[in-house]
Amino acid sequence: MKIAVLGTGMVGRALAGRLSGLGHDVTIGTRDPHATMTRTEPDGMGNPPYSNWATTHPEVAVATFGEAAAGAELVVNATNGSGALPALAEATAEHLAGKVILDISNPLDFSHGFPPTLFVKDTDSLGEQIQRAFPQARVVKTLNTMNADLMVDPASLGAESSVFVSGDDAAAKATVTALLESFGHTDVIDLGDISTARGTEMLLPVWLRLMGALGTAGFNFKIVR
Repeated sequence: MKIAVLGTGMVGRALAGRLSGLGHDVTIGTRDPHATMTRTEPDGMGNPPYSNWATTHPEVAVATFGEAAAGAELVVNATNGSGALPALAEATAEHLAGKVILDISNPLDFSHGFPPTLFVKDTDSLGEQIQRAFPQARVVKTLNTMNADLMVDPASLGAESSVFVSGDDAAAKATVTALLESFGHTDVIDLGDISTARGTEMLLPVWLRLMGALGTAGFNFKIVR
Protein backbone atom coordinates (compact mmCIF):
# COMPACT_ATOMS: atom_id res chain seq x y z
CA MET A 1 0.00 0.00 0.00
CA LYS A 2 1.16 3.55 -0.68
CA ILE A 3 1.15 5.34 2.67
CA ALA A 4 1.92 8.94 3.62
CA VAL A 5 3.07 9.58 7.18
CA LEU A 6 2.66 13.24 8.11
CA GLY A 7 5.16 14.21 10.78
CA THR A 8 8.89 13.66 11.25
CA GLY A 9 9.00 13.26 15.04
CA MET A 10 9.49 10.01 16.91
CA VAL A 11 5.93 8.83 16.22
CA GLY A 12 6.21 9.54 12.51
CA ARG A 13 9.60 7.85 12.32
CA ALA A 14 8.40 4.78 14.22
CA LEU A 15 5.33 4.36 12.00
CA ALA A 16 7.20 5.04 8.77
CA GLY A 17 9.97 2.59 9.63
CA ARG A 18 7.59 -0.19 10.65
CA LEU A 19 5.29 0.28 7.66
CA SER A 20 8.24 0.28 5.30
CA GLY A 21 9.60 -2.84 6.95
CA LEU A 22 6.27 -4.54 6.30
CA GLY A 23 6.61 -3.83 2.59
CA HIS A 24 4.52 -0.68 2.20
CA ASP A 25 5.60 2.20 -0.04
CA VAL A 26 6.07 5.00 2.50
CA THR A 27 6.59 8.73 2.10
CA ILE A 28 7.13 11.05 5.06
CA GLY A 29 5.38 14.39 4.75
CA THR A 30 6.85 17.56 6.18
CA ARG A 31 6.33 21.28 5.72
CA ASP A 32 9.77 21.94 4.22
CA PRO A 33 11.64 18.82 3.02
CA HIS A 34 14.89 20.72 2.40
CA ALA A 35 14.94 22.19 5.92
CA THR A 36 14.03 18.80 7.39
CA MET A 37 16.87 17.03 5.62
CA THR A 38 19.52 19.68 6.31
CA ARG A 39 18.72 20.41 9.96
CA THR A 40 21.57 19.32 12.23
CA GLU A 41 20.18 20.23 15.64
CA PRO A 42 17.60 18.22 17.65
CA ASP A 43 13.95 19.03 17.04
CA GLY A 44 11.69 20.86 19.48
CA MET A 45 11.13 17.66 21.47
CA GLY A 46 14.83 16.91 21.78
CA ASN A 47 14.81 14.14 19.17
CA PRO A 48 17.93 13.67 16.99
CA PRO A 49 17.78 15.36 13.59
CA TYR A 50 15.54 13.62 11.09
CA SER A 51 18.46 13.32 8.68
CA ASN A 52 20.15 10.92 11.13
CA TRP A 53 17.15 8.59 10.98
CA ALA A 54 16.80 9.00 7.20
CA THR A 55 20.29 7.64 6.55
CA THR A 56 19.20 4.27 7.96
CA HIS A 57 15.87 4.33 6.10
CA PRO A 58 16.77 5.38 2.55
CA GLU A 59 13.68 3.62 1.20
CA VAL A 60 11.39 6.16 2.93
CA ALA A 61 10.89 9.19 0.69
CA VAL A 62 10.46 12.74 1.98
CA ALA A 63 8.02 15.22 0.43
CA THR A 64 5.78 18.13 1.30
CA PHE A 65 2.54 17.35 3.09
CA GLY A 66 0.62 17.88 -0.15
CA GLU A 67 2.93 15.77 -2.30
CA ALA A 68 2.96 12.94 0.22
CA ALA A 69 -0.84 12.88 0.54
CA ALA A 70 -1.40 13.16 -3.21
CA GLY A 71 0.44 9.92 -3.92
CA ALA A 72 -0.96 7.95 -0.99
CA GLU A 73 -3.78 5.49 -0.56
CA LEU A 74 -3.77 5.97 3.22
CA VAL A 75 -2.54 8.95 5.25
CA VAL A 76 -1.19 8.68 8.80
CA ASN A 77 -1.49 11.87 10.84
CA ALA A 78 1.50 11.61 13.18
CA THR A 79 1.79 15.34 13.88
CA ASN A 80 1.34 16.82 17.34
CA GLY A 81 -2.16 17.88 18.30
CA SER A 82 -1.78 21.60 17.72
CA GLY A 83 -0.21 20.98 14.34
CA ALA A 84 -2.69 18.38 13.09
CA LEU A 85 -5.25 20.59 11.35
CA PRO A 86 -2.64 22.94 9.81
CA ALA A 87 -0.64 19.99 8.46
CA LEU A 88 -3.74 18.34 7.00
CA ALA A 89 -4.79 21.66 5.49
CA GLU A 90 -1.42 21.77 3.72
CA ALA A 91 -2.03 18.23 2.53
CA THR A 92 -5.26 19.69 1.05
CA ALA A 93 -8.83 18.40 1.09
CA GLU A 94 -8.47 17.40 -2.55
CA HIS A 95 -5.59 15.03 -1.80
CA LEU A 96 -7.36 13.62 1.28
CA ALA A 97 -10.78 13.06 -0.27
CA GLY A 98 -11.91 9.45 -0.11
CA LYS A 99 -8.77 8.34 1.74
CA VAL A 100 -8.38 6.83 5.17
CA ILE A 101 -6.73 9.19 7.67
CA LEU A 102 -5.23 7.16 10.49
CA ASP A 103 -5.14 9.82 13.20
CA ILE A 104 -2.75 9.36 16.13
CA SER A 105 -2.68 12.97 17.37
CA ASN A 106 -3.74 14.11 20.84
CA PRO A 107 -5.01 17.59 21.76
CA LEU A 108 -2.27 18.32 24.29
CA ASP A 109 -1.85 21.92 25.46
CA PHE A 110 1.60 22.64 26.88
CA SER A 111 1.06 26.41 27.18
CA HIS A 112 1.05 26.20 30.98
CA GLY A 113 3.86 23.68 31.24
CA PHE A 114 3.84 20.01 32.20
CA PRO A 115 1.67 18.06 32.60
CA PRO A 116 -0.32 19.41 29.66
CA THR A 117 -4.06 19.92 29.60
CA LEU A 118 -6.38 19.14 26.66
CA PHE A 119 -7.42 21.96 24.34
CA VAL A 120 -10.57 20.05 23.36
CA LYS A 121 -12.47 17.52 25.46
CA ASP A 122 -15.81 16.32 26.84
CA THR A 123 -18.16 17.47 24.07
CA ASP A 124 -15.73 17.27 21.14
CA SER A 125 -12.42 15.70 20.14
CA LEU A 126 -9.54 16.40 17.81
CA GLY A 127 -10.55 13.34 15.81
CA GLU A 128 -14.01 14.84 15.26
CA GLN A 129 -12.53 18.22 14.36
CA ILE A 130 -10.42 16.55 11.68
CA GLN A 131 -13.41 14.67 10.32
CA ARG A 132 -15.48 17.88 10.16
CA ALA A 133 -12.65 19.77 8.48
CA PHE A 134 -12.24 17.03 5.85
CA PRO A 135 -15.71 15.51 5.43
CA GLN A 136 -14.74 13.53 2.34
CA ALA A 137 -11.90 11.78 4.16
CA ARG A 138 -12.45 8.74 6.38
CA VAL A 139 -10.89 9.42 9.77
CA VAL A 140 -9.98 6.57 12.13
CA LYS A 141 -8.60 7.46 15.55
CA THR A 142 -6.21 4.89 16.99
CA LEU A 143 -2.81 4.28 18.64
CA ASN A 144 -3.03 7.55 20.62
CA THR A 145 -3.05 5.78 24.00
CA MET A 146 0.50 4.36 23.96
CA ASN A 147 4.04 5.42 23.17
CA ALA A 148 5.61 5.14 19.71
CA ASP A 149 7.56 1.96 20.43
CA LEU A 150 4.44 0.06 21.50
CA MET A 151 2.40 1.44 18.60
CA VAL A 152 4.54 -0.53 16.17
CA ASP A 153 5.75 -3.39 18.38
CA PRO A 154 3.19 -4.21 21.09
CA ALA A 155 4.75 -7.63 21.67
CA SER A 156 7.81 -5.92 23.17
CA LEU A 157 5.70 -5.32 26.29
CA GLY A 158 5.74 -9.05 26.98
CA ALA A 159 1.99 -9.26 27.55
CA GLU A 160 -1.14 -8.68 25.51
CA SER A 161 -2.61 -5.19 25.67
CA SER A 162 -5.46 -3.29 24.04
CA VAL A 163 -5.74 -0.73 21.27
CA PHE A 164 -8.87 1.20 20.29
CA VAL A 165 -10.34 2.37 17.00
CA SER A 166 -12.96 5.08 16.47
CA GLY A 167 -14.46 6.13 13.16
CA ASP A 168 -17.61 6.54 11.11
CA ASP A 169 -16.60 4.33 8.19
CA ALA A 170 -16.62 0.56 8.76
CA ALA A 171 -14.40 -0.20 5.76
CA ALA A 172 -11.84 2.38 6.90
CA LYS A 173 -11.76 0.84 10.37
CA ALA A 174 -11.27 -2.59 8.82
CA THR A 175 -8.30 -1.29 6.83
CA VAL A 176 -6.76 0.27 9.93
CA THR A 177 -7.45 -2.83 12.02
CA ALA A 178 -5.57 -4.95 9.47
CA LEU A 179 -2.57 -2.61 9.77
CA LEU A 180 -2.73 -2.78 13.57
CA GLU A 181 -2.79 -6.57 13.43
CA SER A 182 0.20 -6.53 11.09
CA PHE A 183 2.06 -4.58 13.81
CA GLY A 184 1.22 -7.35 16.27
CA HIS A 185 -1.83 -5.92 18.04
CA THR A 186 -4.07 -8.80 19.08
CA ASP A 187 -6.81 -6.99 21.03
CA VAL A 188 -8.31 -4.28 18.79
CA ILE A 189 -11.48 -2.80 20.27
CA ASP A 190 -13.89 -0.92 17.98
CA LEU A 191 -15.42 1.78 20.17
CA GLY A 192 -17.86 3.03 17.53
CA ASP A 193 -18.14 6.28 15.59
CA ILE A 194 -15.62 9.10 15.58
CA SER A 195 -17.22 10.76 18.62
CA THR A 196 -15.82 7.93 20.73
CA ALA A 197 -12.38 9.44 20.14
CA ARG A 198 -13.30 11.76 23.01
CA GLY A 199 -12.80 8.85 25.37
CA THR A 200 -9.38 7.78 24.13
CA GLU A 201 -8.10 11.35 23.91
CA MET A 202 -9.24 11.92 27.50
CA LEU A 203 -7.18 8.91 28.60
CA LEU A 204 -4.07 11.04 28.09
CA PRO A 205 -4.20 12.80 31.49
CA VAL A 206 -4.30 9.34 33.12
CA TRP A 207 -1.55 8.07 30.80
CA LEU A 208 0.71 11.00 31.70
CA ARG A 209 0.22 10.45 35.45
CA LEU A 210 0.97 6.76 35.03
CA MET A 211 4.17 7.60 33.18
CA GLY A 212 5.21 9.79 36.08
CA ALA A 213 4.30 7.21 38.70
CA LEU A 214 5.89 4.27 36.89
CA GLY A 215 8.94 6.17 35.69
CA THR A 216 8.56 4.82 32.17
CA ALA A 217 6.44 5.22 29.05
CA GLY A 218 6.74 1.50 28.33
CA PHE A 219 3.24 0.44 29.41
CA ASN A 220 -0.21 0.10 27.90
CA PHE A 221 -3.82 -0.42 28.89
CA LYS A 222 -5.39 -3.88 28.90
CA ILE A 223 -9.17 -4.21 28.92
CA VAL A 224 -10.02 -7.37 30.83
CA ARG A 225 -13.46 -8.78 30.11
